[in-house]
Amino acid sequence: MINKYQRLFRDEQDEGHFWPSFTDLLTTILLCFILIFITMMVIKSLQIEEMNRTIDQLMGVRSELVKNLKQEFSDSPLEIEVDEKTGAIIFDTEILFEYDKANLKDQSFQFLDEFVPKYLDVLLESGYEEYISEIIIEGHTDRDGSYLYNLQLSQERAFSVAEYILSNQFPYKNIQQQLQEKLTVNGKSFSDSRTDENGNYSASRSRRVEFKFRLKDQEILEKTRDILNK
Repeated sequence: MINKYQRLFRDEQDEGHFWPSFTDLLTTILLCFILIFITMMVIKSLQIEEMNRTIDQLMGVRSELVKNLKQEFSDSPLEIEVDEKTGAIIFDTEILFEYDKANLKDQSFQFLDEFVPKYLDVLLESGYEEYISEIIIEGHTDRDGSYLYNLQLSQERAFSVAEYILSNQFPYKNIQQQLQEKLTVNGKSFSDSRTDENGNYSASRSRRVEFKFRLKDQEILEKTRDILNK
């Protein structure tokens, strides 16, 4: 009988030793999780700071490019427009094409011979080349005709410009390789029409060709900045 009670007392003592040990183990695990969480938060904070620095750098590059493009073409006799927000170069298609045509005019070759080297001097020869992921030639039309007809016309016009400046007839062969690595062409039909000074739709202003640039990771970084600022 004594042995029975001694055995029960010993079992209770063993259980008493077990629970404090288990509690200590849980406390240790919890502390580990807390330390891991704090470490992850520190790393995340550093990543966000680095991301913000990168975003600020790219946005600064865009700002400088826009400023340099405006300086280059503000007094130019080429009659082109520089978009102050995006840096897009905009010019009336009448400089290059007859109405409803996609073949370059004879005088358009001289225009492109003057414009393209100056444009690329700013984008590719001023320390910005590593930031430029894409150079886009974009065609736009007015609303005359169907969307698909104008989509084809705008695409063919953009292609005609690209075809010439990458051809053997273009006199500046030294810039063709750089351009070829980054160049794409788009046709936008009349999806992005323009207005006059009074805010009314303008067919003549809608007919245009644009030279645009895209910075590396620009879209991802802009979306990231929006998220971080919320």
